[in-house]
Amino acid sequence: MGASASRGRPARVPAPEPEPEEALDLSQLPPELLLVVLSHVPPRTLLGCCRQVCRGWRALVDGQALWLLILARDHGTLLPLARSCLPPARAGRPCLLGRFCERRPIGRNLIRNPCGQEGLRKWMVQHGGDGWVVEVNRSTVPGAPSQTCFVSSFRWGARHDSGCMYRLLVQLLDANQTVLDKFSAMPVPIQQWNNNVCFQVTHVFSNIKMGVRFVSFEHWGQDTQFWAGHYGARVTNSSVVVRAQLS
Repeated sequence: MGASASRGRPARVPAPEPEPEEALDLSQLPPELLLVVLSHVPPRTLLGCCRQVCRGWRALVDGQALWLLILARDHGTLLPLARSCLPPARAGRPCLLGRFCERRPIGRNLIRNPCGQEGLRKWMVQHGGDGWVVEVNRSTVPGAPSQTCFVSSFRWGARHDSGCMYRLLVQLLDANQTVLDKFSAMPVPIQQWNNNVCFQVTHVFSNIKMGVRFVSFEHWGQDTQFWAGHYGARVTNSSVVVRAQLS
């Protein structure tokens, strides 16, 4: 019998352990560079966490420079207006722009739960007849955050077998709830046997008066047959959007 030569296995050399990285101390950055870094942090985090780090960071978050930098990037058209309207900085008082950037009121839908995806939450509801309920849309609404809708009871898509009436009232209010401007619409009722037709009502307020603090947005719906149940106006994807246009 022949002998077989044994082959040795190469020795395994353990990989060197990586050297621990030295933690980055942002406090060592020049204030101008730290300001740029913080400008990429979400406003809610800046106000809720970063402001608590140290006195230096608190001074940056409370100052105007940081928020003007954020505003220039996210809402550049508002920058000249912000510069001209900002009150003088006061020691110990945070810049008002911080809350503005946190709430992001420009360019987004200010109505919460616009399609009833959270039931009737965040709406002040006055029920008549069998009240309002939330149902699935009978036809797709493009771009809506949810394919659900509020439906009024007896008494905008509509059911094919029951017509409906609809009314919209939007009011611009000042800090004392005084009406500065308003828009109301009560379109021609949708008739019975309508193949689930839908309509849209829109309005743009322009040349808005000084002092607007609140927007009141009110729907009203009723069916034309006065049936028990929920056969009235079907309301969904409501929106109030603020846009800035400097002349």
